[in-house]
Amino acid sequence: MLSRPARILRVAPCPLMISAARKSRKVRAVLNPLNLNADAPWKQRFRAPAIAGSSRAAQNPARGLVCSDKDGVWQLYAWNVETDELTQLTDDPAGVPHGSISADGEHVYYLRDRGGDEIGHYVRLPFSGGAPEDITPDLPDYASHSFSESDSGNARGFAAVYDNGFHFIIHDRRHAKPVFTQTKQALSFGPYLSQDAEIAIIASTEKTGSAEYALEAYDVGSGALIAELWDGPGSGTGCAGFSPAPGDMRVAGSSNAGGYHRPFIWNPRSGERQDIHSELFSGDVKVWHWSPDGERLLLNQFDRALQTLYVYYVAEGRVRKLDTPPGVLFPGSGFLDDGKLQVHFSDSTAPTRLIELDAESGRILRNVIDLGVDVPRGAPWRPIAYQSTDGAEIQAWLATPPGNGPFPTIVHTHGGPTAVQTNIWKPDAQAWLDHGFAFFSLNYRGSTTFGYDFQHAIDGNLGDLEVEDVAAGVQWLLDNGIARPGAILKTGGSYGGYLTLQSLGKCPDLFAGGMAIVAIADWTLMYEDQAGTLRGYQRSMFGGSPEEKPEAHRKASPITYAENIQAPILVLQGENDTRCPARQMKVYEQRLKDLGKSIEIVWFDAGHGSLATDDQIHHQELMLRFAYRLLQTL
Repeated sequence: MLSRPARILRVAPCPLMISAARKSRKVRAVLNPLNLNADAPWKQRFRAPAIAGSSRAAQNPARGLVCSDKDGVWQLYAWNVETDELTQLTDDPAGVPHGSISADGEHVYYLRDRGGDEIGHYVRLPFSGGAPEDITPDLPDYASHSFSESDSGNARGFAAVYDNGFHFIIHDRRHAKPVFTQTKQALSFGPYLSQDAEIAIIASTEKTGSAEYALEAYDVGSGALIAELWDGPGSGTGCAGFSPAPGDMRVAGSSNAGGYHRPFIWNPRSGERQDIHSELFSGDVKVWHWSPDGERLLLNQFDRALQTLYVYYVAEGRVRKLDTPPGVLFPGSGFLDDGKLQVHFSDSTAPTRLIELDAESGRILRNVIDLGVDVPRGAPWRPIAYQSTDGAEIQAWLATPPGNGPFPTIVHTHGGPTAVQTNIWKPDAQAWLDHGFAFFSLNYRGSTTFGYDFQHAIDGNLGDLEVEDVAAGVQWLLDNGIARPGAILKTGGSYGGYLTLQSLGKCPDLFAGGMAIVAIADWTLMYEDQAGTLRGYQRSMFGGSPEEKPEAHRKASPITYAENIQAPILVLQGENDTRCPARQMKVYEQRLKDLGKSIEIVWFDAGHGSLATDDQIHHQELMLRFAYRLLQTL
C-alpha cells in the first residue's frame, strides 16, 4: 500500500518481490560484441524504406497519395496508380507523416507545423508539385488530428484545436468562408462527411465522460443537430465513414456496448440501424472500408492483438472470413473495382508495404509498390500470456536470440495507452535481438482489443495497474528462464516511456536501468504546456483536469516517486514536442539530480515522432551504449 506524505510517496516493495532483479553477478560474458559498423544488420533494417499510409482520389482513382520514409524521413509522394511511380511532394526536415488527397486528385492537404510540433495550419499542394498554400490564413495556429473531404469533392472539413476548444469547420468548394462550424470543449473527432457533404458527423466525449465517443449527426446546410447515437454508460461508438455511393446517407461504425466492438450501419436521416453480428466474430470487430457501390464492408477483427479480415455483404447480411496473412494489417485504399483489396501489411520480420489481396479469399496477389526492400530478416515474435498480480490475463510478445537463456532482456511498453502492441516491424527490437538480448513487449491494462473493461481499468488511476502488469511480466520472464536476473532493462516511448519512469519509481528493485523515449514525467506540468488535442485526451483519461483532479495527477506522476529511484536512467526527449513537452522533463531531470540519482537526458530538435532515419539509428546506438556500459559494470 502507498503512504501519503505531503510531497513524496514512498512505496512499499513492488507487488512482486524480485530481489534478484539487480543483485546478481556481472553479465559481461553474455553480451554479444557491440556492432556499430555502418553496415551492421540492425542499421540496415532501420534504413529499410516503408510505407506509413496510402489513399486514392475518390473521383480520380488513377491518382493517389503515399507517405513513405524511402528518402530518410516521412514525406508525402504523389502516386501514379497506373505505373506505381512515386514523386516526392514535401521536403520538410521534420517530416510529414500524414496527408490527404482531394477527391478530384488535383491537390494534397497536410498540416504544416513548426518543426514537428504538430501545431500550424492546413495547406494544400498541387498534385503536380509546387508551393504549399495556407487554406486557413485567418485562424491562429492550431493542433488538429482530423481532416476529410467528401467523396464528391464538394466540401472539406477539419478540426482546429485552439483556445481550449475543438473547432469543427467545413468549407464548400464555392465559399472561402466556412459553411458549417461547431465547437466542442471535450475531446472530439471529425467531421466525417457524407458523399455530397449533406451530413457531418462529429464523435465527441461530451456525453460519455470518458475516452469513449458518442456520435452526433448535423445537417451541414442548416447546422442543426439531426440525430445522435450512443448506447449508454459503459460504452462508446466509433465512426468509420459514410457510404461513397451517391445519395446514400448510411454511415458505418462500431459500438462496444457488449464489451467488444461490433459493427453497425446507421442512417442518421431515417434513424434506421443495422447491427452486424456473426458467430465468427471474437474480440473487437470494426469497419475499415466501404466498397465503391456501398454493397460491401471490409471488417477488421483484433482479438488479443491478432487480426482477421472479413467481408460483409450488406444486402445479404452475410459475413465471409478471409484467409488473413499472419502479421499486421492497416487500412489502405480498400475495395478496388476489379474485385481486389489494397491494404498495408507488416510483421516482425519485414517493413510495412502496400499489398493487394483477392477480395473473395484474402490471398495475397502482389506487392503494389516496390521500394526495393532487401534487408536482413528480423527474428520472429511469438505471443505469450501470463497472469498479473490480481489474476488478470496479460498478453505479450516475446522474441529471443539464438541459444539458450537466460538472456539480458528488454521489457518494452507501447505508447497510447489506448493502443496495442502487435506483431509489427520494429527495427529497434531487432537491434536488441542482434546483440543477444531477449525482447518482451506487453499489452498492459489500458490497451485496446482486449475488451471494454480491460481498456478502461486504468481510468482515473493511471500508472498503478500498468506497473503491476509490468512487474508480473518480469516475474514470468524469470520463472521461465528467459531473463537473466540483474540484466533486465525497461524501455518504451510516449506512454511507454511514462511507464518506464513510473516502473523505476514504484518498483525500484525491478530493473537494472531504464531508457525512456519522449516520456511523461509530470502530468500536471505536461497539461499546462501540451497541445489542446492532448489536453482533451488527458481530461478524458483522468476524469478531469489537474485542477479538478489534483491527487490523481500527483499519484500518477513519476516525479512523485523520484526519491525511490535506484537504477540509472537514459531519456531521449524532443525540444519541440507538444505531446510530452520539454519543461516537465527538465523539472524531473533537476529533481533527480538534486537527489543524487543517475539520469542522462539527450535532447533532440524535433517533436514527438517522425525522426529522420539517421537520428533513429543514433538514438538506438545511444541506448545500446547505455545498456552495455551499465550491464558490464554492475
